[in-house]
Amino acid sequence: MQNKAAIKQEYKLHDKDTGSVEVQVALLTQRIKELTEHLQKHVKDHSSRRGLIHLVGQRRRLLDYLHSRDATRYQQLIGRLGLRR
Repeated sequence: MQNKAAIKQEYKLHDKDTGSVEVQVALLTQRIKELTEHLQKHVKDHSSRRGLIHLVGQRRRLLDYLHSRDATRYQQLIGRLGLRR
C-alpha cells in the first residue's frame, strides 16, 4: 500500500501540484482498494460499506469532469490506474 506522498509524487502534473483531478482520483482509488479489502474480511461492517459507496461516487464525478474537459488525460488516467469504463 502506497502512502499519500508517493501517490502525489507519481500523479502530479507539476512540482507544486497536490490537488489536480489525477492526484485526487489516484488517492481515492487507493482508499477504495483499502476499504474493499477491509470489507472482504468484515462483511457486516455496513458503515464502512456506505463510506465506500460515497468514495466510488466521488471518484466517478471527478472522472466524468475530467472526461468532459480533456478526454486524452481521462484515457491516460484510467489506463494508469487500471480502471474499467
